[in-house]
Amino acid sequence: MEIDTDKIDYAALALLWLTLHEQRRAWKGLDWDALDRLHQKGLISNPASKAKQVVLTDEGLRPAKELFRTLFTRPEP
Repeated sequence: MEIDTDKIDYAALALLWLTLHEQRRAWKGLDWDALDRLHQKGLISNPASKAKQVVLTDEGLRPAKELFRTLFTRPEP
């Protein structure tokens, strides 16, 4: 079985949206490899810090919200 890390990254970004506070901060309690890839893609701040949070970049906020809606919400009736 081959793992699609892009799909994992999309789900991780959507879950970061779930824990979003102060407009762009999110708790970084997710897989470190996924967080590193999101940072390399420019979607979050560097997760390798003493802070318990990462900051979603301008490039990360919009797709995080859209991915959250796509993956985790029900269609409106």
